Amino acid sequence: MSEKTPRVAVIGGGAAGMMAAAAAASYGAIVTLYEKNPVLGKKLAITGKGRCNVTNDCTPDEFIRNVPRNPRFLYGAVNSFTPEDTKAHFEMLGVPLKTERGNRVFPVSDNAHDIVDALKKNLEYTDVTVRHEAVKGLILNEAGDAVTGVETIRGSYPFDRVIVCTGGLSYPGTGSTGDGYRFAKRAGLEVMPTGPSLVPLVCQESFCAEMMGLSLKNTALTIKDAAGKVVYEDFGEMLFTHFGVSGPMILSASAHLDRAKIGEYVLHLDLKPALDEKTLDTRILNDFRAAINKNFSNVMGGLLPAKMQPVVTKLSGIDPAAKCNSVTKEQRKALLTILKDFPIHVKGFRPVDEAIITSGGVSVKELSPKTMESKKVKGLYFAGEVIDVDAYTGGFNLQIAFSTAMAAGHAAAES
Repeated sequence: MSEKTPRVAVIGGGAAGMMAAAAAASYGAIVTLYEKNPVLGKKLAITGKGRCNVTNDCTPDEFIRNVPRNPRFLYGAVNSFTPEDTKAHFEMLGVPLKTERGNRVFPVSDNAHDIVDALKKNLEYTDVTVRHEAVKGLILNEAGDAVTGVETIRGSYPFDRVIVCTGGLSYPGTGSTGDGYRFAKRAGLEVMPTGPSLVPLVCQESFCAEMMGLSLKNTALTIKDAAGKVVYEDFGEMLFTHFGVSGPMILSASAHLDRAKIGEYVLHLDLKPALDEKTLDTRILNDFRAAINKNFSNVMGGLLPAKMQPVVTKLSGIDPAAKCNSVTKEQRKALLTILKDFPIHVKGFRPVDEAIITSGGVSVKELSPKTMESKKVKGLYFAGEVIDVDAYTGGFNLQIAFSTAMAAGHAAAES
């Protein structure tokens, strides 16, 4: 290994890769960034529906509370490079930012390409060499306990340190095809089983397809397992689709569901969370009295969106043509129950290529939490989604990429 200026290879030109490369170069390393796509930041350019939710404007402790998978591992990295640091970094790079609902931070332009361009300019400023060629594997010493270079489709190159920032398996069209997991396994590191996280849910009920396109706001969600234990609760927005449900609440909920038990979960929606049962019952009675000689279906218009009315009516067991004055107390109670506890049975996850991020990856037990360096292979670092950490929606996962990249970049640059 060089006794003077370290030669560092960074594999992957996404959010973590560009940040790690510039960080290492800014600390004096000679850095080469390898990206198999013809452009850098391909996935980053489409995040946040093209707006790029850069980070979440919260304290490190609040941040950690939004990481359901291996949060303690990130404590050092996130405290060393905080969401506030990320904001300052991009402002310094010439990207004005704004904070929206849920403390989500976006570029003022609402254009993800501004974030990509800023990271690219920083690579130029720090003299990072960018090579658009795929890396086939790592080169280790004879003992297999230190990295000595990388092998690409064009040849082998010596390096003192290598930072793997290849992403996960989500959005494979952007180049996230699991290369980093393969590199880690061949280096003797444990890789935890991978699967989708922050992903829509497939549901059993056909009424989801009947309500396809319907977006619910201000809805309370409770998810229970087969034993009736509450595994997740939330309040916010969701969407019905042809296969089941999606939307912000659902994506966050998916991070809490065990893949091995996915068919055992039931979603319980409170469609009227602002009203307790007694108040809601009074509201329904008043609606009935105001439309005493009209059909029951007429009253539903004041309670629910159009697409949901026939579904709830059917589940309540009330004839839509029944006159309001003929609806019994028992039928009204059945309607009340559905409005306060609308059940949907989960069947499975959508495929990982539809997930926002990948759950699983290089085991955190294999890495130093301060430097992201492998404990087994000297000079080998990992950053970003390739590591077995993931968080909720809202800018938390990009912050993980930036924080771990900074930790790896700075550590790899040390002589």
